[in-house]
Amino acid sequence: TKTGHVMNSVFITLLLPVSLFIIMFSLGMALTLGDFKRVVLFPRGISIGLLNLLLISPLLAFTLAVVFTLPPELAVGMVLLGASPGGTTANMLTHLARGDTALSISMTAISSVAAVVLTPLILSLASDHFMTGELAIQLDMSGIVVKVLIITLIPLSLGMLVRAQAEAWALRNEPLAKKIAMVFFVLVVIAALWSERTHIGDNLAVVGFAVLSLNVLAMTISYIMSTLAGLNGRQATAVSIELGVHNTTLAMAVGAMVTPTMVIPAAVYGVFMFFTAGAFARWMHQRNADPS
Repeated sequence: TKTGHVMNSVFITLLLPVSLFIIMFSLGMALTLGDFKRVVLFPRGISIGLLNLLLISPLLAFTLAVVFTLPPELAVGMVLLGASPGGTTANMLTHLARGDTALSISMTAISSVAAVVLTPLILSLASDHFMTGELAIQLDMSGIVVKVLIITLIPLSLGMLVRAQAEAWALRNEPLAKKIAMVFFVLVVIAALWSERTHIGDNLAVVGFAVLSLNVLAMTISYIMSTLAGLNGRQATAVSIELGVHNTTLAMAVGAMVTPTMVIPAAVYGVFMFFTAGAFARWMHQRNADPS
């Protein structure tokens, strides 16, 4: 229908980029340069977290897209989701789980900056692999990199600038900024699910199981890896939640630059992740309280 098309275009051209801008700005307000310096001070926790986030998560998403034989556009959307950085919600859940919040914030900060290059690169690789023959698309990668830069790094930097220049104001308003960001995130997920409801209806079973598997496996694998690498419970909690709670708005925004169907995996994931990561956070809250 005509109304449906209008809704779709409003969602893709306006709501998604604006929401991501607000979410990244609120993340920037919570960051200082110290969050980036922490990499040098605590290299093990950060490097294990980033290895999971930047390498294992996209590979896991790719494997699951193949295992569940997702249609090409959904497969690319799935890999994009796996390649998206952690988000502010991961930091909040880590805090509630008595995890290492500073480590969580540092991972989010670094992966968000890395996403400017990595997300378009992974989009290109996944498109080349899954979208062959008639479905093959020519991506203007430089254009996509510039767009991702505008809707991620610029608001992140602006938020950090506000924090650096007006720290008292930023600290006072940070909880409000996070609430506003959360409202926009919920709006984006609802709008994505609504605008793609027919596609989702056709693919819900397969997409639902695929994204749920990605969520649970990513958290489990990263927790085991963190523990084996000698991280303590609080650090392992931070790494696992970072892997379970992605910045799905970024995955949707980048996917929407190619085709609306690509937003589906991230939209469905955006609903699931609160329940699974929330349950994990609750479980770890008890474990991290126990000194033994």
